Amino acid sequence: MGWLGLDDTDSLAGGCTTEVLHQLVKSLPENVEAGQPRLVRLWPFAQRRTRGNAAVAIELKTDNEPELLHFLNRHWTSQIEPLRGEIQSSHHSNREQFPSDPGMVWYSKPEPIPAFYRNGLRREILLEELPPPTKSWGGNGRIGASLAVHWPADIKTYEAIAWRLKSCEGPRQLDQDAIQIIDKMEETFLCRDHRLGTSMLAPRGNSPVLFGIRAWTKSGAKEALQMLLDGPNTESTSGSMIFETNQATDDHLDDAFEVEVTGIDVIKGGHTRIRSDSNHYIAFRETGDVARLAQHLRTGDVVECKGLQAPDESIHIEFLRIREIVPERSRPSCPQCNKAMTSMGKNQGLRCKKCNRTMEDAWEESWRNLPLGVWFQPPASSRRHLSKPLQTTEAIQNNL
Repeated sequence: MGWLGLDDTDSLAGGCTTEVLHQLVKSLPENVEAGQPRLVRLWPFAQRRTRGNAAVAIELKTDNEPELLHFLNRHWTSQIEPLRGEIQSSHHSNREQFPSDPGMVWYSKPEPIPAFYRNGLRREILLEELPPPTKSWGGNGRIGASLAVHWPADIKTYEAIAWRLKSCEGPRQLDQDAIQIIDKMEETFLCRDHRLGTSMLAPRGNSPVLFGIRAWTKSGAKEALQMLLDGPNTESTSGSMIFETNQATDDHLDDAFEVEVTGIDVIKGGHTRIRSDSNHYIAFRETGDVARLAQHLRTGDVVECKGLQAPDESIHIEFLRIREIVPERSRPSCPQCNKAMTSMGKNQGLRCKKCNRTMEDAWEESWRNLPLGVWFQPPASSRRHLSKPLQTTEAIQNNL
């Protein structure tokens, strides 16, 4: 018995590591039993990531490990190693793309190393940091492959993935009636962006994936998968598989940062930077209510936020709530003209510019109408795969 990990078999030009694992599992010798496959999301800023930075792994059981390793050697050479070197530039981002560099690892009876996995969610991992596998193949893909094996799976969700036939091209065909039913199932999540009215099941770009359905339970994923496969308007598939995942677990986040605001900047692109004495916190325009709330903050306000530290050391906000707000301060109005009084200088009192009426220096305070103690997060289509939805009541779905 052992665990096989695999990563970095795809590029923006096409391919998907989940499908590569599916093909491997279909080819296993008869005396090898495949366990639960897993799809593990990793540090979203990793330099060599293709899209969402995920790796796959699966438990394999056999009484003849040498025979299994012989099969894996042959499968690697004929099916996976040829995927090396694929690359395509992005049409919507200037981020540098790297050629695919597949890696595969085999750990006989591994003991998960949670600290290693946690590091893989928060920073770049180097090849020399990997726990030594029993056997490994390939290049940088060994990093994600090893992290997927060492995920402790303390909290987990599921994703049912189906792949297109190679003969299918053009827009993906999914049964819309089935999608609406699946979206209303209690056990599924992030099936639809209700703000935009768009489905989130089908990927964009060049990918063999037809759809992916996220669910809180394996039974929910299985039911939804079968429903969409059976939909009369869903195109035929080459296969499907239900993955155990760390999506929507908040595994990547620690406790919230408490931040006293020292300044707010609206920066290029409509993004908002919250300044404090300790760091900068970025609310991107795409985060919707999070960014809009950030723009209403003032010096002296106290907020809590959760997010990952980016390579430039700023924190990218994923959850935000206001703890304390300072009042709005304004000069009193002239009792005669009802116009705002203005200062005549330090300790010289106030004057009305219209009627020249004077009065002692004074301020009036009013409370700003902002939501206190309420968590906000980005809309569904702009969240990280690892982030938990807030709109839920079940304990496993909400840790805020």
